Amino acid sequence: MPATYATPAAARPARRRSRRSRAPRLLRGLLAAVGVTLACVLLFALLMQWLRPSDTAVRVVNQLVKLASIFAGVWVMAGRGGDRSLMWGALLGLVYMALGVGLYALLSGQQLPFTAYLSDLAMGVAGGGIAGAILGRS
Repeated sequence: MPATYATPAAARPARRRSRRSRAPRLLRGLLAAVGVTLACVLLFALLMQWLRPSDTAVRVVNQLVKLASIFAGVWVMAGRGGDRSLMWGALLGLVYMALGVGLYALLSGQQLPFTAYLSDLAMGVAGGGIAGAILGRS
């Protein structure tokens, strides 16, 4: 066997480094998603003065903003062709939606049904997983 043969054990330290670097990448993706959300909400709030959309249209735009924000966050976090991006995208979607649901519950003072919170979390996981699958290798 040649002396330059790389054993699987030799590749393990590189994997450990990538695992440790995932937390800052997750945070960077979450901050990107929050930034996209804030920009879209500000733009939509300005447009609402002229368009006067119905409540249904506002709900649809709200969901589209959430999905676009999750997609942008996964793109910043995983990039194109990132490893295990489906799983990390789903995690980013879960964290993003949990943060949004928690802030909504705290700031609005309203109690939505538990199923409404679960559906938002499920949408975040599904949206993040789909974005990760589209952008990544696995």
